[in-house]
Amino acid sequence: MDGFCLNSRQRRRLQHQLWSADEAALCRRILAILEVDAGKPISGVAELLGVTRQSIYNWIESYASRHDPEDLADRERSGRPPRWTEEVQGVLRECLKWPPDSWNYRAVSWTVPLLQNWLMEQTGLTFSESAIRQRLHRLGYTWKRSRYVLEPDPEREKKKADLSQNPAFCPANRPVV
Repeated sequence: MDGFCLNSRQRRRLQHQLWSADEAALCRRILAILEVDAGKPISGVAELLGVTRQSIYNWIESYASRHDPEDLADRERSGRPPRWTEEVQGVLRECLKWPPDSWNYRAVSWTVPLLQNWLMEQTGLTFSESAIRQRLHRLGYTWKRSRYVLEPDPEREKKKADLSQNPAFCPANRPVV
């Protein structure tokens, strides 16, 4: 960047901040400024750090305003509020106290799609299957895929062939009689 040059004090301060920084994002920003000061092209620094050139320009501008490494740190952001509130958690806990057929579902055990439907009906919010599984895991629930278990066949012994009487089915190491 034309005209961007650090003096020795600023460079030492940034290098000290680089070694003492706890956050990877702050290290990346400081490193970018030091690399540009060392004469590397902004496009090369951006490629090296996996960011856009515009990000590098923004970081240089932030730093150049006061020459304070703290200006490169992330600021608090509000972000999106979590959808899993205590109220939603309570709805999930309440529904898990009873089998789905007690809530007029045609099922005897809960599945993730049934829980998705239940939460949508009760809260008006949709949750992904993975979000529901994660929440169930945090609540201490474990589950297995259901399997069909067939009753043993009472006539099985009668249907079993007696292989010793049929020479075609004799093992290879036994002589045929």
